[in-house]
Amino acid sequence: MKGRELLEAIKKNIDEHVGEKVLLKANNGRKKVLVKEGILEQTYPNIFVVRVEASDNTTRVISYSYSDILTKNVQIVFENNEVAI
Repeated sequence: MKGRELLEAIKKNIDEHVGEKVLLKANNGRKKVLVKEGILEQTYPNIFVVRVEASDNTTRVISYSYSDILTKNVQIVFENNEVAI
């Protein structure tokens, strides 16, 4: 598959899980990994949005691009333990 086709396949996979709980693992550099649970809020042509509850009862909205999944900077695990590819 070519790059654009891979990104479209990733977007389709994520589109099927909008509204579900997800586990988000993001590489923040220098051996720092962010692990959060949240709700997959919305998908857009180039990004997807996850709503995360912070420890002080505030809500944060985090967005990532589909290329972050392709380059393995971000990993999403859905409720049924399926991993976004």
